[in-house]
Amino acid sequence: MNPTVQWMTLFYMMLAGTAMGLAYDSYRVLSLKLSFPKWLNALLDLLYWLWAALLVFRMLYAGNQGQLRFYVFLGLFLGVWIYFLIFSVTVRRFVVMLIQSVQYTCRLLWRVIEVLIGVPLRLLWRLLRGILQLLGRILLFILKLLLRLTKPIWVFPVRWISPHVSRLRHSGWVTRCIAWIHTKRKH
Repeated sequence: MNPTVQWMTLFYMMLAGTAMGLAYDSYRVLSLKLSFPKWLNALLDLLYWLWAALLVFRMLYAGNQGQLRFYVFLGLFLGVWIYFLIFSVTVRRFVVMLIQSVQYTCRLLWRVIEVLIGVPLRLLWRLLRGILQLLGRILLFILKLLLRLTKPIWVFPVRWISPHVSRLRHSGWVTRCIAWIHTKRKH
């Protein structure tokens, strides 16, 4: 294996180590800020390490057809070390700022939706409810007025028919018919 391939492999492994550090820092800040449940943290840890293994294998295969040498581990270590030495604080601050920006944007969108849709719907509902209450009161007033105006028409016949209906209901043949109907229902 020539030195050019070795230096390229070392460079690829340094890139893979830097990418692993970047992904780890981003994932760590996200999991702390969003406070995932423990089972989800475990699953995300597993996914992170699967991704890291695939990344390292892909970079190793691209560098020297997958041959595992000492400089591969050195490159990974140097990549992670350089990342944590130079970029870690900046990336963490950037991820926190990104999370805050997304949260602010979501709150702003929710407020805009509430103002543009929620407030008019509430006002429309209040207007509709007020109109229905007004129509109900008007209808109730009209019905009460009709009841008072037609009282002479229906009160006198009811008073005149009422004793006859009561006598008819308590007569012998009606009570026998009712008793016969009840016995047929039971069977």
